[in-house]
Amino acid sequence: MTRIKEFSNLVLTEVASQIEKLDESRFEKAAELILRAEAQGNRVHVTGIGKPGHVAGYVASLLSSTGTPAYFLDGTEAIHGSAGQVLSGDVVIAISNSGETEELKKTITTLKNNGSLIIAVSGNDNSWLAKSGEVALLAHVDQEGDAMNKPPRASILSELVVLQGLSLLLQEHKGITPAEYVKWHPGGSLGKSIREEN
Repeated sequence: MTRIKEFSNLVLTEVASQIEKLDESRFEKAAELILRAEAQGNRVHVTGIGKPGHVAGYVASLLSSTGTPAYFLDGTEAIHGSAGQVLSGDVVIAISNSGETEELKKTITTLKNNGSLIIAVSGNDNSWLAKSGEVALLAHVDQEGDAMNKPPRASILSELVVLQGLSLLLQEHKGITPAEYVKWHPGGSLGKSIREEN
């Protein structure tokens, strides 16, 4: 078996193991937190440091295109003024594999002091981030997929699966239809395919 196939099998095993441990009640609590905030006129933001920051950008875009307007919050810039985009009562989805990243701790502390509500996404249920959130979604892996077991690979996939699941739950709670979806995603082959079906 080639190294690439070994890697692919390993990360698939890690993600499959993560799926077996998913606590659906936590997802419902996270969705309810967001729905309640939206009903009160508040917003959703997504943040992370390093590679999880890139995940945050994608997740904010995915949520926005499926009925939950969301905004990317730069995890470092937040403590240099960008925390001003987050109002009291807003929900912040914060992503960190370790849940102990110093820069993110400062950001989350600032946001909580300003009245925001935190959905933590971490690979460690006992981490600072998980314990700081109103709800914590576990995205744990044991192996990243290489000999160093340091560069984030499998953990990124796990975070994506968890947050895609949350986006799906919110989409279904809101009963988003193809006609609504295409309003937010009219371009490309995807938008064209929906218009042709309707």
